[in-house]
Amino acid sequence: MSDLYRIFGSEMSPYSVKVRSYFRYKQIPHEWLLRQGDNLEEYKKYARLPIVPTIATPEDEALQDSTPIMETLDAKFSDPSIHPEDPALCFLSQLIEEFGDEWGNKWMFHYRWAREVDQIATAKRLVGEMMAGASEEQMAPMISNVQERMVGRIGVVGSNETTAPIIERSFQAGIALLEAHLSERPYLFGGRPCFGDFGLAAQINAASTDPTAGALLRESAPLTCEWHERMLSPIAVGAFESLSALRPTLEPFLAGPVRIFLTWSAANAMAIDSGAEEMTVDIDGQAWTQSVGGPQKYHSKSLKEIRRKYQAVATHSELSELLAQAKCLEWLAQ
Repeated sequence: MSDLYRIFGSEMSPYSVKVRSYFRYKQIPHEWLLRQGDNLEEYKKYARLPIVPTIATPEDEALQDSTPIMETLDAKFSDPSIHPEDPALCFLSQLIEEFGDEWGNKWMFHYRWAREVDQIATAKRLVGEMMAGASEEQMAPMISNVQERMVGRIGVVGSNETTAPIIERSFQAGIALLEAHLSERPYLFGGRPCFGDFGLAAQINAASTDPTAGALLRESAPLTCEWHERMLSPIAVGAFESLSALRPTLEPFLAGPVRIFLTWSAANAMAIDSGAEEMTVDIDGQAWTQSVGGPQKYHSKSLKEIRRKYQAVATHSELSELLAQAKCLEWLAQ
């Protein structure tokens, strides 16, 4: 029996890159396999859902969904730790990981498919990865098909004419706040990556490979670019900092895009619980309206999970005071 884990993934998938970065940091023996025609049947053997990343363990078991993959493996590979000992920081790391997976993905997916220049560039790269070695003539029909299909799915992340300006303002403001925070440290919480680094850096790394978002990042956020590139193969260079040391630049990030994410997430969950087909929520004076259903049900479940994790540390006074100041507490304490 091989001791290698096999990661079926894609360079274009932030969740695949997130998991690969985790394996590299933990130095877990693994093989990176692009999901392509030559291994498609093997991939299907393990993929309960047609998504990447999909992990085949040395015991020939399957793991899917990036966060549960990392949580499962962390029980076996605890060192080096990606969880600060301080329970307040540990929760904030989990919150930022959730933010990266859910709202950071809105940033990435919107910029990737909202403009034709990004649509074409991304479709070409996706097809080039799937059909390695094929000629441009052979790939052309598939490129058009991928572009049309993915543009039709942009509403899955809530992107539409009404919400597009909110997503783009949130991205640009969030990147500026990250840039300020990362000017003081190499990773989000100090000298070593935490759970939150993996979730957020992978989304920003994916965005950086596309024309529009990539140009914005290179022009305005060089330290953020260094960070997401560092996170491709992260190494610890120091310890986690204290909450008080992190707070001056972390609190504005929580009060900005993380608060917006939680506001949206709570409204989405309420709409689902009430059986509504559409949701509308005020985001800093502008209405966010989108259809509800499908993937939005997963977001509702993940909000319940992050609220459960908050309840375990709700008596931590400094944490609760920080979350209240950032206007995040009302959405977590429900």
